[in-house]
Amino acid sequence: MKRKTIGYFRASIMIFMVSMSSQSFSQDTFSIVAIDSVTGEIGSAGASCVGSSSSYPHGAQILSDVIPGIGAIHTQASWSAVNQQHAHDWMMLGLSPQQIIDSLVAHDAGSNPAIRQYGIVDYFGGHPRSAAFTGTSCTNYKNDTAHLNYSIQGNILMGQQILDSMQSRFLNTPGPLSDRLMAALQGAKVIGADTRCAIHGTSSQSSFIRVGKMTDPPDSLYLDLWMAYPSNLSGIYPVDPIDSLQTLYNIWKTSTGVKDHSSVKNNTVRVYCDKEGFVVFDLAYCRDYKDATLFVYDISGKLLTTQMIISRVTRFAIPGRNTHEMLVYRIVRQDQTIVGQGKFIR
Repeated sequence: MKRKTIGYFRASIMIFMVSMSSQSFSQDTFSIVAIDSVTGEIGSAGASCVGSSSSYPHGAQILSDVIPGIGAIHTQASWSAVNQQHAHDWMMLGLSPQQIIDSLVAHDAGSNPAIRQYGIVDYFGGHPRSAAFTGTSCTNYKNDTAHLNYSIQGNILMGQQILDSMQSRFLNTPGPLSDRLMAALQGAKVIGADTRCAIHGTSSQSSFIRVGKMTDPPDSLYLDLWMAYPSNLSGIYPVDPIDSLQTLYNIWKTSTGVKDHSSVKNNTVRVYCDKEGFVVFDLAYCRDYKDATLFVYDISGKLLTTQMIISRVTRFAIPGRNTHEMLVYRIVRQDQTIVGQGKFIR
């Protein structure tokens, strides 16, 4: 969905634009970047007690850089446009998330990396990588957690429980990546999650969610929604920005007909293990499987193996020794049509 069409959804919440200096609000708080290596989607979501202004027209969304098919970068806490551009350029050059962070620390635009915070993930051909950094001089409470295919980070927080709740919601919510990102934000919807916003009776002043498909142009993401109160708005806010974003997301999801990718019908594919321990895929009743590719992932989304399908029965060994492990498979034609998809136990 192109950004110009998103205006319909943004219009359902009034956004005011006011002026302020770029130094007035230099922090951004809780956020998540994540990869779904099964679909190739790359996502970014977050919220902060930073409002809409001439410097931050979409509030907290300024920290987000989603590069479809490649990765996502969050540069937050004393946000710097120079640092964010450097991170983008280094990712485009093929540096890993940890290498990007190491370079940002070594070449900080203000020679003060201790006040910055970063969360970075990349797709890396279906083998997601992540890294995070929290400077020692970021405002408390501050912390991060980076795992295989996601990174969650925050500063000026109520406490560790905000990050823990985001992580739990992300990992335990079923459905597509966008659902899990929204669930992660809902996990942080606590009055004063960003402590500066306790006075407003909300978790934050602005929020956003962005998801890019493999083939999306960077400036026209599949999903790109935000909500921000004006930076100079005082008093109690009528609706928490995360709830407002949830409303926009629900409208978007209904309008675009988004479905969980696991709902693809796959009863024509038979999967079993033979006596030698090989996994066998029998596509006897599966149409259009020729010239397709079989992808097998672990439950965290790490790509384990790929196999070109050249016959009705495909038999091969899967790397790793874990038994009774849930795995995910996906059979995709060259035109990206999903022929079959499902789960099985190794």
